[in-house]
Amino acid sequence: MLLLAASLVFVEPAPLDMPRAEAYLVSEDGRQRLEDRYDKLDLWISRAVVGRWSDDDGRVFILAALAEEPPSVDLGVTVTRTDSVAAAVPMKRVRPNHDVPRAYRRAIELLAPTALTDEKPRPPRQLPRGYRDVDYWQHPTNYSAVVCAFRLKASDRWFLAYWALAEGDDYTERMTAFEETFLVSFKDSELAERIGAVSPAASRSRTTPSARPAPRTSERELLRADARHSVAAYPNWHVTDAEEFVVLDDLPTRGFVESLTNEFAMMRAKYAAAVPTDIDGSNVLAVARIYASRTEYLDALAVDDATNMAWTAAYWSPTRRELVAHLSPSGEEALLKTIRHEAFHQYLSYATSMIAVSPWLNEGYAQYFEDVDSEDWGDGIDTTDDGIARLADVLPSIFKMDYEQFYAGTDFERNLKYRLAWSVAVFLEKGAEKVRFQPFKNMKRDYFKSLFADHDMRLASYAAFGDVDTFKLFVREWKTFWKSR
Repeated sequence: MLLLAASLVFVEPAPLDMPRAEAYLVSEDGRQRLEDRYDKLDLWISRAVVGRWSDDDGRVFILAALAEEPPSVDLGVTVTRTDSVAAAVPMKRVRPNHDVPRAYRRAIELLAPTALTDEKPRPPRQLPRGYRDVDYWQHPTNYSAVVCAFRLKASDRWFLAYWALAEGDDYTERMTAFEETFLVSFKDSELAERIGAVSPAASRSRTTPSARPAPRTSERELLRADARHSVAAYPNWHVTDAEEFVVLDDLPTRGFVESLTNEFAMMRAKYAAAVPTDIDGSNVLAVARIYASRTEYLDALAVDDATNMAWTAAYWSPTRRELVAHLSPSGEEALLKTIRHEAFHQYLSYATSMIAVSPWLNEGYAQYFEDVDSEDWGDGIDTTDDGIARLADVLPSIFKMDYEQFYAGTDFERNLKYRLAWSVAVFLEKGAEKVRFQPFKNMKRDYFKSLFADHDMRLASYAAFGDVDTFKLFVREWKTFWKSR
């Protein structure tokens, strides 16, 4: 199967992974805010790579822009997006028949994971029409990949094409296919315009989707630009923006995304009302990536080392800072409910600066918002008065659980823990304020005050109730509330 990267006819887009983030809680002018920092090199690679494709035979095609010099590698040093953009150094112009700049060569070595020739790159047999320069960087004995740096006559920007070949490929045939198919068609392709390989004057596009924002742009807008950049090379992918979130999708119709964006705006307001935070979220952007196919979704799970969640239709990836989902056969309404659940995990992660929150609160409220008007315990759980009394005996245990304990057990035991956590959220939102003297009014406030102080979910659960008598009262009032439903 021939890889035709310029037209994307025979290959599958593989959208770029967002760089892994580390969360810091920063105090500034009397306020606290979440500050994400990234490995400098990972952030540079994520911005240099403009597109990636693969085929069924295992070939992988990567296209990258050689626009900025790679940063120095300081082990353990992380930077914000703002710092990274401010420190960026434009790549020095590569002049034919001159020594190759060290930064230019290092950039190719980082982006093309294969041995390069120790000599200067070699030119093609014949310079293709429309190109200013074409350099091949293969090592003379390495036939596993095509590595080619090039720039078009219509632009000064250098790009790198890296084509990892499949086992058994005839190198000469693939090299001919690269020159006669990719290089010939790329210069006039929509792809060249989308990634800015031609200058604005020569392009039919008014803007370049992957253009970098100015260095003074806010952290939120830099993240938005990186999210847009991750799909800019793919014509089937769409970007839907709002102030606090961005949705990326390759769905064939727009109806679901319209429903989702409306839902996001409403649900995020409800999350903040139920679980407020003192953290300044002005630099936070909620990113959602919705795949049309389950295969793409499973590939995303593999990237996140989350293949144990293959049964899901959506999940929150805290390291990539993305809510990831796919449109399953269950339909749009079922997926919206699942996304309401995962979007709460996303909100809470930002609201707590990624400090781990107790599962009774995290999973309980996620289920509460999944179907906010429901008070249905589901099948198999006894909710008669005697059943509620037995559940009240079990309830105290969930406040002590970490995630390993919460997720352990049989399907029934796990479901029961989820529903008990959900029942606490329902009680806090619909019943607690009606208890005389409102003894649980500050429960959530005290929980998060302790969590930020000690970073310990168990201590925070103890702090939420204050003393044993208040906890016993909570269980009694919870039981009264659910017996009355």
